[in-house]
Amino acid sequence: MAERIRLLGLDFADLDTVEAAARIAARPADAPFGYVVTPNADHLVRLARQPALRALYQDAALCLLDSRVVRRSARALGLPAPRVAPGSDLTARLLTRHVMPGERVTIIGLRPRHVPALMAACDIVMPAHYDPPMGFDRDRVSMRRTVDFVLRHPARFVFLAVGSPRQERLAAEIAATGEATGTGLCIGASLDFLAGVQRRAPFWLQRAGLEWLHRLATNPARLGRRYLLDNPPVLAMLLRERLAMLRE
Repeated sequence: MAERIRLLGLDFADLDTVEAAARIAARPADAPFGYVVTPNADHLVRLARQPALRALYQDAALCLLDSRVVRRSARALGLPAPRVAPGSDLTARLLTRHVMPGERVTIIGLRPRHVPALMAACDIVMPAHYDPPMGFDRDRVSMRRTVDFVLRHPARFVFLAVGSPRQERLAAEIAATGEATGTGLCIGASLDFLAGVQRRAPFWLQRAGLEWLHRLATNPARLGRRYLLDNPPVLAMLLRERLAMLRE
């Protein structure tokens, strides 16, 4: 059992990518459906502003930190901080190291035209794939259709790549049926990176905690607000948590 470290109201498993992937892969394919969340700074700020979403993360089977910036900032302030298991690294490791030859995974999200590139990059067979329409999480019929697709295509690994908080809402809906099996992975744009749709930052930038800067530079129109306005409040949130700790 991995140690759990509480930070900003969430209980994170203190696992790195290799350990997290091994733990997920060890779950039997027919185990009751559980899902993995990988909150980053964007998620944490959203949870502070929309507390109703917090249950989606608290009900997850595994909560992994996906932000080197948050970890380093927390440690600099003297807060306990879990190790980092980035969703993109976790996805890559599961698909390339833990999917058995001939094993079929289920994917929700990713444009159909990019599936062949993902298959080639990860050497996997044709997945059970469904790309729901925009706004599917706000439409009960579309949400139910997406949930039903997962129920009809059980797999040991179910990759939910439709962005946050849509993927977390979807994971909770799948779990609530009581009929699904396997492990759902809320992994955002991870499949886009593997399929070559988006380019990840060089490894040295990732290790330096500057992957966000690379993504901002490559897609400023879409990510400018997130990285320059929406995410920075996480630093103030960490500071408040440290001050509250000192007052105890």
